[in-house]
Amino acid sequence: MTRSELEHLIRASGAIADDNELIIIGSQSILAQFPQAPATLRVSMETDLYPRNKPELADLVDGSIGEGSFFHEQFGYYAQGVGPKTAVLPAGWEDRLARIDNENTNGVAGLCLDIHDLAISKYVASRPKDREFTRELARQTMTKHQTLKRRLNKTDLPSAEQTRILSIIDADFLQVANSK
Repeated sequence: MTRSELEHLIRASGAIADDNELIIIGSQSILAQFPQAPATLRVSMETDLYPRNKPELADLVDGSIGEGSFFHEQFGYYAQGVGPKTAVLPAGWEDRLARIDNENTNGVAGLCLDIHDLAISKYVASRPKDREFTRELARQTMTKHQTLKRRLNKTDLPSAEQTRILSIIDADFLQVANSK
């Protein structure tokens, strides 16, 4: 997905939900801070989002321009309506949102996760595609080891889960260091 495709989804989703702010929690939120992110980090053709002021309308967005919709068939990308509790995020994440709001979004703001908050949500989810994503973030030096550790400490998780995730974070950065 490209930045302009994300802007299109922001514009369309905002119009469907009649909301001028959308929270973007999926991997494509990377495009706020890194509009020219490497293609390896933009492979997903979906954007996970919900209307900030009307989260109950996420299903309407999903049904209108979600997977398998006419929109998806026409453009090749789509919005995945999710809820505010979909991603596990560090405390304070809302204060670090990166904003996409320009003429291409038609007055609708896409509020995207900060890269480190996004990475933490991916470490928590820990699916194979999430692991590839976090390793690539580390390889591309788009995340900082110490910042991830601080954010993990601010994430409401059981101690054993924090320890497990910390070992994965450490392994990602050790792999990067060993490849230099």
